[in-house]
Amino acid sequence: MRDDLIAVLDVGKTLAKLSLWTRSGDLLAKDSRPNARIDAGAYVALDADGIEAWLAQTLTAFAKQGRIGAIIPVGHGAAAAIVRDGKLACPPIDYEEPGPNAARGSYEAARDAFRHTGSPALPGGLNLGAQLHYLQGLRPGLLAPGAQILLWPQYWAWRLSGVAASEVTSLGCHSDLWRPKDRRVSDLARERGWDQALPPLAEAGAALGGLTDTWRARTGLDEAVRVYCGLHDSNAALLAARGFAEIAQAESTVLSTGTWFVAMRSPEDDASVELSRLSEDRDCLINVDAFGKLVPSARFMGGREIEILAGVDTRRVDIKPDQPALLAAVPAVLAAGARVLPTFAPGFGPYPGHRGRWINMPTDQAERRAAVCLYAALVANESLDLIGARERILVEGRFAEAEVFVRALASLRPRDQIYVSNAHNDVSYGALRLIEPTLKPATALTPVAPLEVSIARYAQDWRRDVERTEHAA
Repeated sequence: MRDDLIAVLDVGKTLAKLSLWTRSGDLLAKDSRPNARIDAGAYVALDADGIEAWLAQTLTAFAKQGRIGAIIPVGHGAAAAIVRDGKLACPPIDYEEPGPNAARGSYEAARDAFRHTGSPALPGGLNLGAQLHYLQGLRPGLLAPGAQILLWPQYWAWRLSGVAASEVTSLGCHSDLWRPKDRRVSDLARERGWDQALPPLAEAGAALGGLTDTWRARTGLDEAVRVYCGLHDSNAALLAARGFAEIAQAESTVLSTGTWFVAMRSPEDDASVELSRLSEDRDCLINVDAFGKLVPSARFMGGREIEILAGVDTRRVDIKPDQPALLAAVPAVLAAGARVLPTFAPGFGPYPGHRGRWINMPTDQAERRAAVCLYAALVANESLDLIGARERILVEGRFAEAEVFVRALASLRPRDQIYVSNAHNDVSYGALRLIEPTLKPATALTPVAPLEVSIARYAQDWRRDVERTEHAA
């Protein structure tokens, strides 16, 4: 039996995951659950009850491995729970719910300007303020005095500990509720009275309290457990990356890959960050790291697009046995001019208004998947340029193992050093580093070599086609 273990709860968009760690950074156990979307009547909601039941069961199983001393929650952005009288006041809305778009006209006029929030206008419920506006239209008394708005990681911290808190990485994630340079809530939040429903701010690495009596009874855990405030998942990945000496204190950018590809730049000079230089219309934004610093960011729904485009099990884009075949297929893709034009996730990324299409789509599956990887690299390159990424770029997450993708990115950015991390638990490891900041990664970064064939002409043709599409729109 091991003492004083740490559990990291990572409630992502696709999966909920729980991992168990030693304080020295050894992974002991992990489990995951696919996240369902449930019918809440007027809208589609997150399955908070299903996640909670799984969490209780998994914590009970993990407790048999040793004494758990800490639980740290991590969550995806654009999600929150409204609670009243110790329970959910309504099911948490799923950000892909289209309902908020219907109320967009009246909402847009009330938002703070992008230059103040770094939060672009996004479709569906990706702006948390749009969710709150929509829910209040459905239930006018929902946010009456006594209600609390809990960001997604902090909802789980509250559920476990009974202590409510707010935290800047989630508030600063395109929510429309936070002014990052001013370090205060937005004018919108003040005018709507939402600021009164937000609990006091706490640091991501702050211990909020112990488990409630109910959770101790459900899981067999004891009073020694501390529940931490927690943070937004992409910011946890950024914390993990900063454990590497090459990234820690230098000008660098982390490209986190999963359902979303999120590029987060850590500038040498925080004072140089100007929101006005970011392109609001091309999915650029400001994130806020766990210490309140501004992080120029850009994103696109890369994993979702790969899933749509590959036409096969997307694991075959990045699993190791298939990499030689995909690399070998690149010359044929270049010779045929087989390429994808953006975008197959409308409303997102550097080309949100474009309609995606294939040019010379290959019939060979390896060639098709290689072309999709080249497309992901071209779009990622545009996103990196939009935030001024330079010098050092770390690709982490699932698609860091897609060799055509990362090597194409290295080909497109010859002046930068592209790295990949072999770690498979970057988000959880970043959360772990909140309370064990001296932890170093177990493996070194791997420099990425460019492709053996030039893709300069291919990239030039792709940009020409994209521009023609743009001009024709």
